[in-house]
Amino acid sequence: MPADALHDLLQRLDNAARDAGRTAPRLLAVSKTQPAEAVLALAQAGQRAFGENYVQEAAAKRAVLDATPLGPSLEWHLIGHLQSNKAKDAAAGFDWVQSVDRPALVAALARHRPADRSPLNVLVQVNLDDEASKSGCRPDEVAMLAARIAAEPRLALRGLMVIPAPTPDVERRRDAFRRARALFDAMRDAHPQVDTLSMGMSDDLEQAIAEGATLVRVGTALFGARRPRPATG
Repeated sequence: MPADALHDLLQRLDNAARDAGRTAPRLLAVSKTQPAEAVLALAQAGQRAFGENYVQEAAAKRAVLDATPLGPSLEWHLIGHLQSNKAKDAAAGFDWVQSVDRPALVAALARHRPADRSPLNVLVQVNLDDEASKSGCRPDEVAMLAARIAAEPRLALRGLMVIPAPTPDVERRRDAFRRARALFDAMRDAHPQVDTLSMGMSDDLEQAIAEGATLVRVGTALFGARRPRPATG
């Protein structure tokens, strides 16, 4: 049941935070490939923030969910790679974009954020381990991108998002999370409004929380096995 899965996961977050002597992070429910009905069921159980990989897939779900009483209270995060030609739709359709990794995307999102909406919350995505298969800027590009985002009135710089290279070695994961925390602390020194370090998923959230994650992204533990991607794109 969605309520049971959500309760168990929130308890797991609280336990990890207590063990680490930290505040429990926010939970982002990764709803990519899940139908709108599954998102609604989890929203009815109390979850409010949802993460999507694809602009069109998210738009299709919002069309359904915005018509429900809970729709206006939901918060939508884009966590997948964003192509520049989808920036206009992303700027209008999301509350957060966690995957900003290049200057052209900063400019496009700022240009297309509707004037009647609050500034778009933005995270810089960092490719910590220079993985060819992953998006994200290099660690030495973070300061430049952060400065560009902070200079845009229609954007709100909130922090960093990272996805470390997969490894069964717990200490290597911890090291990646430590490096991410160091980048986050440096960003916050330059931009005091920064408050979000998005890292950690179902299989490593305890390590991420121990190193200072303020938001974790979890899908399988809430929704079960990932479904095939819908044809909406």
